[in-house]
Amino acid sequence: MQTTSVSTKSVGEIITLVFKGVGMAMPVAAVVLNILGTASLQTQVLLLGIGVACLAIVALDNEKE
Repeated sequence: MQTTSVSTKSVGEIITLVFKGVGMAMPVAAVVLNILGTASLQTQVLLLGIGVACLAIVALDNEKE
C-alpha cells in the first residue's frame, strides 16, 4: 500500500492559485451579471470586493517570500 504525502509548499501553491483564480473570476462574474441585468449594484460591489481581497492576500503572501 502506497501513501502519498503532500508537502506544505505545494499546498501553499495550490491555495495561492485558488486565490488568484477567484480574484480573476469575481470581476468577470460581476460584468456578466451586469450585462444580464440580474444582479443588484450591491451584489456586484460585493463580488468585486471579494476579488480584490483575494488578490491582496496573494500580494501579501508574495511579500513574505
